[in-house]
Amino acid sequence: SVCRNEGNKMVRYAQTAAAPAPAPRIKKFQIYRWDPDTPGDKPRMQTYEVDLNVCGPMVLDALIKIKNEMDPTLTFRRSCREGICGSCAMNINGGNTLACLNKIDTNTSKPTKIYPLPHMYVVKDLVPDMSNFYAQYKSIEPYLKKKDESLEGKDQYYQSVEDRQKLDGLYECILCACCSTSCPSYWWNGDKYLGPAVLMQAYRWMIDSRDEFTEERLSKLQDPFSLYRCHTIMNCTKTCPKGLNPGKAIAEIKKMMATYKEKKTAAA
Repeated sequence: SVCRNEGNKMVRYAQTAAAPAPAPRIKKFQIYRWDPDTPGDKPRMQTYEVDLNVCGPMVLDALIKIKNEMDPTLTFRRSCREGICGSCAMNINGGNTLACLNKIDTNTSKPTKIYPLPHMYVVKDLVPDMSNFYAQYKSIEPYLKKKDESLEGKDQYYQSVEDRQKLDGLYECILCACCSTSCPSYWWNGDKYLGPAVLMQAYRWMIDSRDEFTEERLSKLQDPFSLYRCHTIMNCTKTCPKGLNPGKAIAEIKKMMATYKEKKTAAA
């Protein structure tokens, strides 16, 4: 204790020792590395050690810390850090997810393994080539289409509360591609099969009460690959970091397709 004289009074203060520094919690991160611009470089796993006491709780925090403090050559995508943009989608400990929403496993005896999204061409390190995925998304024309274009931009397209509720669980998709790259059918036929993410967005526009091209949208999916390569494995629904259900959306498209074909046959 310490005594001080304050206004002719001796005041006694308790003196406490400084708290000891916490023991380091060293966590190993094994990260896929490959740089196509480096001659002779081959894909490999590189291990980094991070003290969890001085790192944020998410895997993306660890990746940013590694890039900022250990290895500036480590390459990955990231943006919002809040599960909104979908940029930091990658394969963490065997599952596709968003690094910004995936908590670091605090078991320091077990390394965290991080790979790019599976079965896609790799640009560098954890960055996959999304060109084919975005081209497929563009192919479904993901926007409102009206047959009377004379009203375009001149009026509002009203929608009832009930019709708007039909879009819940669909519009929230952030196109991170976690679902599509977890689908074996997409691995095998990614050039022809649209995959769960794109098909769920196709369904979102098919059932929008304001859209007038439902039949045309269905007719585009009649070939053997675009829709029917889905074998209801449901990896897509299991891995979605937003908790959506692409498998159910695809099943609903198949039901709509059956009705559409019956109607088309009857008309013929």
